[in-house]
Amino acid sequence: MQNLDQGQRLKFGLYEVNLESREIWKSGHRVRLQDLPFRILAALLTKPGQVVTHSELQLQIWGADTNIDFERALAVAIQKIREALSDSAENPRFVETLARRGYRFIAPISVVDSDADSIRLESDAEQAASPSDQGSLPNPKTNTDGDGPSASATSRRQPSWNRREILLALASALLLCAVGVLSWQGYQADPTPLRIEVLTHDSPVAAGPPGMENLLTLATDGQRIFTSSTIAGRSQLAAIDISTGEVQTLSIPSTLNSARVADISRDRSHLLLRSQLSFQSEQPIWIVPTAGGSALRVGGVQAQDATWMPDGTSIVVASGMEIRQISLDGATITSLAKLPGRAFCLRWSPDGSLLRFTLMDPLMHTSSLWELKRGSKTARPMLKKSISKTMDCCGNWTADGTAYIFQAIDSTSNLWELKGSGRGLSLTQLTNGPLSYSSPIAARSGHRIFFYGADPPAGVQRYLNKQLGFRPEGTFLADGNRIDYSRDHKWVAWTDFSGRLWRARSADGSDKIQLTPNDFEVFSAQWSPAGSKLAIMARRTGEKWGIYIVGSDGGRPELMMEDSRNIADPSWSADGLELAFGREPDSMGKDSWPSAIEVFNLHTQQRRTIPHSEGLFSPRWSPDGKWIAALSLAQNKVMLFDVANQSWRELASTSAADPVWSNDSKDILVHAFQAQNQPIIRISVPDGQMKEVASSADFHFGEPEDYFFGGLTPEGSPLVRPRVGTGNLFTMDLDRH
Repeated sequence: MQNLDQGQRLKFGLYEVNLESREIWKSGHRVRLQDLPFRILAALLTKPGQVVTHSELQLQIWGADTNIDFERALAVAIQKIREALSDSAENPRFVETLARRGYRFIAPISVVDSDADSIRLESDAEQAASPSDQGSLPNPKTNTDGDGPSASATSRRQPSWNRREILLALASALLLCAVGVLSWQGYQADPTPLRIEVLTHDSPVAAGPPGMENLLTLATDGQRIFTSSTIAGRSQLAAIDISTGEVQTLSIPSTLNSARVADISRDRSHLLLRSQLSFQSEQPIWIVPTAGGSALRVGGVQAQDATWMPDGTSIVVASGMEIRQISLDGATITSLAKLPGRAFCLRWSPDGSLLRFTLMDPLMHTSSLWELKRGSKTARPMLKKSISKTMDCCGNWTADGTAYIFQAIDSTSNLWELKGSGRGLSLTQLTNGPLSYSSPIAARSGHRIFFYGADPPAGVQRYLNKQLGFRPEGTFLADGNRIDYSRDHKWVAWTDFSGRLWRARSADGSDKIQLTPNDFEVFSAQWSPAGSKLAIMARRTGEKWGIYIVGSDGGRPELMMEDSRNIADPSWSADGLELAFGREPDSMGKDSWPSAIEVFNLHTQQRRTIPHSEGLFSPRWSPDGKWIAALSLAQNKVMLFDVANQSWRELASTSAADPVWSNDSKDILVHAFQAQNQPIIRISVPDGQMKEVASSADFHFGEPEDYFFGGLTPEGSPLVRPRVGTGNLFTMDLDRH
C-alpha cells in the first residue's frame, strides 16, 4: 500500500495520532510520549505493514553521523512506544519486532478525514497470505491482465473477510449468551453506552502503594474532589475543582500530608483522614476542615477506615473485625457489629438507614460487599454471587440513594451500578476498560459520578549511576516485576504483572518459557543454589499463599507443606536443603495470628521456628548461609540473625521493604519507602552502616509517584518498576436519555 504523509491524523484501535501536532489520544485523554519515541512511531505509522529497518530509522531519526549507542537508544524508544500503547513485545497488537531487521506496525489504520468518514487502510501485513516477513510483500492491486484484481489477489483477500464475518458472528452469539446468563443472575447489560468524560489531564492523584488494604478514596463537597496527591515529589492533600480540573493543595499539619481521605461530613465542612505514619493497616483517624487548617485526632482510636454518622455528631470506625461508633472526643465507644473479616469503605445510605461496606478476607485475599441495617447487630452479604473472582469493593451511594456504585476487580477494575434489593436486585456494568477504573463517588445532586482511571503500570527500569540515573530496561525483562538471577548468572526468572513466572537466559532472553500454569499467581521466586529449581510464593486465585517448588524447565508446582494460614517469602539455605519463610505484612491483609520466622527441611519435611523471631517477617538467607535478615511487621527495622550463634540483633532502624542480598553476602539492600525520596539503601553486614544507592530523585524521565524495588542485576544494579501517576479523574452521568 502507499505510504502516508506526516500531516494526517490516524486511528488504530482506541488510539488517534496527530502526526503534525505530535499528539496521541486514547479514549478521550491524551497519552504522554516523548519526542524521540513519537518520531519513531510516526515513521512506523507512515509505512503501515512494511518493515522499517534499523538503518532506515537511524538515518531518519538520528542522522548519518550519530555518536550515541544507537541500538540501545532505539530499544528504549520502542519500549516507550509499547508502554504508551499498552502493547507487548511477546504478543504485539501494534508494533512487531523482526529480529535483527527492524520493526513493523501491524494493526489496521484509518485516516481521519474531518469532512468524511474515516477511511480504513488494510496494512500489507493483513493483505499477505502468510505472516512471513521474508522478502517484499505483494501488492493486491497488481493485475497482469490490466482489468481488475488478479485472481491470486482475490483468493488472498477473500478468506480474510470470511474469517472476519465468522468472528463477528461468534462474537454476537457469545454476547447474546452473556446477556442471557447475566439476566438470569439478575445482572443487566444496558444497551445504551454511557459517555465517559475526562475531568483532569496529567492528574496528581496519588493512588498509593498497591496493597489489599490500601484503597484510594475520593470525597466531594459538590465543587471540589478531595484526595491524596503527589505534587513536586511530595505527598499532599489536594482539592481538585470539578469544573476546571485546577488543583489546590490544602494547608494542613505536615504529619498528615500523606494521609488518605476516608469521608466528608454531610455539611461539607470537615474531612475524615486516615493517617499513614507507618505501613500498618490500622492508623489514627483525624478531622480537618475542608478549607484546611488545624487537625483534631479522634481520641486514641486506631482503625483501618472510618465514616461519619449521618447526624455528624460521631463517627463509625472499622477496627480489627468489628465496626464501632465513637464520639468525637473518643470517650464513648459502642460496638455496632462483629464481622467475619475486616471492613473498609464504609458508607451510610442518604437516609441513614443502611451502612454498606467492603469486607476483606485476610486469609483468602478476597473481598465482597456487605451491609448493616441501622439498629441491627448482624451484617449480611449484599450479593448472592460476587461479580469478580477476587474483589468486589469500594462502593458509594448516589445522592438520592437509588443506586450504589462499586468496583469489581479481576485482572483489571471496572465499575458497576446496583439498584434495588433482594429479588428486585439489578446490576449493570458501567465501564469495560481500557483503563482500570476505581474509587467511585457521587455528585451531591443528580446521578453524576466521579471516579479514577489508571493506565497499565510502567516497565522495569535499571539504575546506572548518579549521572544517568534510572533508564528503561529495553529488553525481555521490561515487563518484569520481581526479578531473580541464578547464582551462576546464566539464568534469570521473573514474575510479570499478571503473576505469571518466566525464565530465560540472562544474556539475551533466549530459551524463554513460562514456568507456572495460568491458574497460579506467583508473588515471588528464588533460584535454588544449584540453579535446578525455584522456590515460589504462589497460590491459586482466591486461595491461601503457600510455598511451592517448580523445576527450572517448568511443570506443575509442588506444594511443600500444608498450613491453615498464608505462608510467605521462601528463601534458600546455602546448601539448598532448607527454606526459611515467614508470614505476610499488614499490607497484604492483616492477620490476627502471631508472626515468626520458620525453617522447613526439604529432606525430613520437618519445620522449626527460629528462636525469638516473633513479630518478624520477610526472611532472606544470605548466599553464604551465615545470616538471615528479616523485617519487623511495622517495617521500620531490619533485623539480623546469626545462624552459627542462633541470635538476633537490630541491624538498622529505617523503613524497609523488599530486602535483597548482594552476591558476596556483605550487604543487604532495602527500599526505605517511607523516607524522603524513598531511597534504596545498602546496609553493610554485620556493622549496619547505611549508604543511599538510588532514590526517586534519580528518575530523569518522568516524576514517579512511587516505585517498587524488584531485584538486583548480577552487577548489583537495582531494578525497579516506577508508578508514574498516569491516571486521571473521569465523570459519567448515569441518566440514560
